Amino acid sequence: MQDAVERVINTMWDQYHEPLSLEDMAGTAVFSRFYFSRIFRSVTGTSPGRFLTAVRLYKAKHLLLQTSASVTDISYQVGYNSPGTFSSRFTRSVGMSPARFRYLSRTGMAGPASPPDTSGLPCSIGGWVSTPSTDRPLRIYLGAFDSTIAQGQPASCTRLEGAGPYQLAGLPDGEWYVHAVAVAVRDLDPRPWARRPLYLAAGQLVEVSGGRPVRCDLQLRPPQLTDLPILLALPELDSTRLAEPISAQDCVG
Repeated sequence: MQDAVERVINTMWDQYHEPLSLEDMAGTAVFSRFYFSRIFRSVTGTSPGRFLTAVRLYKAKHLLLQTSASVTDISYQVGYNSPGTFSSRFTRSVGMSPARFRYLSRTGMAGPASPPDTSGLPCSIGGWVSTPSTDRPLRIYLGAFDSTIAQGQPASCTRLEGAGPYQLAGLPDGEWYVHAVAVAVRDLDPRPWARRPLYLAAGQLVEVSGGRPVRCDLQLRPPQLTDLPILLALPELDSTRLAEPISAQDCVG
């Protein structure tokens, strides 16, 4: 099953600009549509359609960085027939419009915006973040999202300068997916589109309620083909000019 899902994901990366249907993808996996959808979700945590959308938006980020093509042209290049639909999905997923993403990538992009003031909400998620052994300096971004995809504005976020304890505070009652991604902070490739996360922990589901803190330890690992691409704009991955160092408190809800 893993091989079949990876075969389809490779097809998505190769043919993201084409109108791939669920039937097309199930055919590539050599499964029925229903069975394919079920195993794809079990392996990746999301549906084939949402994974394909994430691939297309990830490719769009790179085209905005690499080329001077208009937003309209890029929307067609990544498989959208409606520039308006493309722009709204890009904005919702990346956290800013395509035009603003292009502008900030060239002038200096800050980290994820702090969520609204939620100091009156007592729930929190915290624990310890571990990474594989490395001598390379890294920065870890963590956020609580309402989706298996790290996209849009998190309900709470923070960042660490290496492995250690973390806390995501000010969360309302509910189920949250805790995402973490580690990025290099030195010797970055001058081409943002060539950069990749070093490690990640993808979408661990945590339920909080009643003001009680919840412990969720995270073990980061190298990215895999079945991981969704990181859509949330991060300076170390998406900016030609890195932002000045800031305190982790600047990204705490």
